[in-house]
Amino acid sequence: MAFARGKGLIVLGVVLVILDQVIKVLVREGMVPGQQIPVLGNWFCLSYVENAGMAFGMKFGGVVGKLILSVLRIGLCVALVWWINRLAHKTSDDGSPLVSTGVLVGLTMITAGAAGNIIDSMIYGPFLFGKVVDMFYFPLFTWPDWVPLVGGHIFFEPVFNFADACVTLGALYLVIFHFKFFSAEK
Repeated sequence: MAFARGKGLIVLGVVLVILDQVIKVLVREGMVPGQQIPVLGNWFCLSYVENAGMAFGMKFGGVVGKLILSVLRIGLCVALVWWINRLAHKTSDDGSPLVSTGVLVGLTMITAGAAGNIIDSMIYGPFLFGKVVDMFYFPLFTWPDWVPLVGGHIFFEPVFNFADACVTLGALYLVIFHFKFFSAEK
């Protein structure tokens, strides 16, 4: 049983990474940096951005920060793969899994997203200093000017990619549906 779950998680992770990379190649080959293509009016656009920083365009301390970020991503990926493998093979005395498949799927989504962005930083510039390709932009609305602090700004300005979405959705999925796994005393 654990072996079958492990294989399914590997397939899921590989499919997510491949899908992320295919989307990025299509954007790099079909668009120029800065180009926007409206998909759903002004609510959703494909917007080609080369991001030198972290998820959603956040920055992290220049050249040294980028190296630290790349090394941390690689370390996180390795640790997550090890942890997922360990969790997938934990069984009770009767052979039933101790960790739900949902927890493993959420962790696999996070790992695949991190791997997708690591690949970008390895191949789209100097090794480990490359830029990540971002393309999804959802400027859903602009806050009215009278709203304190955010007035006149777009509700959700960051441009992100499929890998960022995998990390975010995997984490939200775990928090919403599997919080008991992380809060249970072991």
